[in-house]
Amino acid sequence: MSINRFTLQLDEIKAAYAAEPNPTLEVRLERIGRIERMISANEEKICKVLTADFGTRHVVESRLLEFQMVYQACKHARKHLKEWMKPELVPTPGFLGSSHAWTQMQSMGVVGIMSPWNYPVQLALVPAIAAFAAGNRVWLKPSERSSRTSGFLATLIQEYFHPSEFCVTTGGTEVAESFAALPFDHLFFTGSAGIGKKVMRAAAEHLTPITLELGGKSPVIVDSSAKLKDAAVSIIYGKLVNGGQTCIAPDYAVVRASDCNTFVQELRNAAQEQFSNPEELTGAIDEHQLARWHQLVQDAVDRGAQAIPLITPSKNTAPSFTPVALLNTPEDALIMKEEVFGPILPILAISDIDSVIRYINERPKPLALYWFGKDKKVMQRILNETRSGGVTINDTLLHAAVEDLPFGGIGPSGMGAYHGKAGFDAFSHRKSVLQVGSFFGLSSLRGTKLARPPYGKNVQRLLRWLR
Repeated sequence: MSINRFTLQLDEIKAAYAAEPNPTLEVRLERIGRIERMISANEEKICKVLTADFGTRHVVESRLLEFQMVYQACKHARKHLKEWMKPELVPTPGFLGSSHAWTQMQSMGVVGIMSPWNYPVQLALVPAIAAFAAGNRVWLKPSERSSRTSGFLATLIQEYFHPSEFCVTTGGTEVAESFAALPFDHLFFTGSAGIGKKVMRAAAEHLTPITLELGGKSPVIVDSSAKLKDAAVSIIYGKLVNGGQTCIAPDYAVVRASDCNTFVQELRNAAQEQFSNPEELTGAIDEHQLARWHQLVQDAVDRGAQAIPLITPSKNTAPSFTPVALLNTPEDALIMKEEVFGPILPILAISDIDSVIRYINERPKPLALYWFGKDKKVMQRILNETRSGGVTINDTLLHAAVEDLPFGGIGPSGMGAYHGKAGFDAFSHRKSVLQVGSFFGLSSLRGTKLARPPYGKNVQRLLRWLR
């Protein structure tokens, strides 16, 4: 598809938006409801294409981490959207007399969404729900790496929506580059930091407002006050669900040196208990991803790391990749420089809290941080002295499941946030309005009259009074 065809298509969607720039609450909820019905009526089919893309992906995992997030976003919007849309009165200074001021939320126009492959349903539709809640039209570009799911999702959206409401364009790198270069009213991107930089450069050409949901190396800190078994059970789930292909998965663990061996054994116990069934361990999205996992482990081992398998494969099944923990991994290993995005967990032995905080702060700010323990003073130090997009304490992943918590990164891990009202706000313009009234009912004291030239004694008296 040429850039001219893209431009014409965007013009058509913008024309449709211009004809209905402020959709009613009922229209917005109806569009959100169509997304919900679309998923509900096609769960089984979507599970099949997800499995086809990943090779192995259990239907429960898809329903829990894809569909449930969509249903939750729809339910939350239905409950709160009327309140979000209301104008909000703000106080006015005394010198403005009977003036009134308020802010009102307005839609932006056409929102472009570039979604990734790791959760190709949830991460396409949850931002779209927020955009519809704010009164916008949506144009989606899903990832080509999850080609079967992206193609089927495009077919479903075409069935449930007019293309001027919710448009979908599939394709590879050239399509993505053309898409990012369009003059959207807002552009939302989820993916890697490297691609995020390219998207941001393209959006800058038109000064397009942008939200970037990226990733990074999210640490999990196991404090000396933590129960290692409980921590290991939660960490393994966060690390291995979806095959580790989660932007907020624990990227590396920090434990006391004296706890390392016990912690590794607890990780192995937890992994064997939760993911010994090969049908419940999601596979790599493609051969490129699988090769990268093997490369990361081999590079670390070649540099002196110790690789410890977390799962013992059964005699009848040999998985294409066995999840591993890495001990004694040197800082120059690739896995310590790149986001893992797979079932590999480096474990660092750092005993004192000052060193833990310093280690995290010397590196790019992560999308998520996890802390396990009972010592509230240490917990507060971690919360106050580190920077991350979000935090879950004594578990993993769950802060992203709370609709009232904004979800987003900081610095290299992202820009802007969504989920719940944060998503509504991200895709809305908060317009400021001042209705000027008189002071003491005197028209001579209305608004700027006293401040207008020629500047005489009245203006001087006004300045003294305002001070």
